[in-house]
Amino acid sequence: MSSGERRYAGLCYEQAVRRYSDTVTKVCVMRLQSMADAEDCYQNTFIKLYYKSPDFTDEEHLKAWLIRVAIRECVSYIRKNRRIIPFDTPVERDAVLFDEDAADLSWALMKTPPKYREALYLYYVERYKVREVADILGKSENTVKTLLKRGRELLRAAYGGDDA
Repeated sequence: MSSGERRYAGLCYEQAVRRYSDTVTKVCVMRLQSMADAEDCYQNTFIKLYYKSPDFTDEEHLKAWLIRVAIRECVSYIRKNRRIIPFDTPVERDAVLFDEDAADLSWALMKTPPKYREALYLYYVERYKVREVADILGKSENTVKTLLKRGRELLRAAYGGDDA
C-alpha cells in the first residue's frame, strides 16, 4: 500500500506529517531538551503513524494520538539511553520552533520538571482542556489540575510572580 492510499482523519500521510510536524517537534523538544534526540523521537512517531495508526475519528483525535505517541517515544528514548536529562540543561535557542508570543512561555517551561512541563505545554500552548490533557497523558483530571497548579506556582516563583 503506498502512502497516498492510506488516510488519517481524511489526510494522506504527507499532509498529516506537514500539518502536525511542528506539534510533534515541540512536544519532543520540550521533553528531551535536545534537538538531536527530539529528531529521533519525531521520526519514530511518524513511522508509527504510517505503520500502526488506528482509525481516527477526526483531526483532533489524530493530533492527540501523535502527542501521546511522541511522549511515549521520548520516555522510551530516555530509558533506552539510560541518561537523565536535568531540567536546567540549556537548549540552543535556534532549535526551538515556537512563534514569537510562545517563545517566552516555552523557555520558562523548559526550566520546569517534565511532569509539570508536559501538562503546562498541552494546556497553555496546544490549548487542550484539562480533560483532554488527562486523556493524552493517561492521568486523571484531578492529577492534571494538580500538575497545572503546582507547575504555575513553580513558574511564578521562578519568573517573578512571587514577591517574597
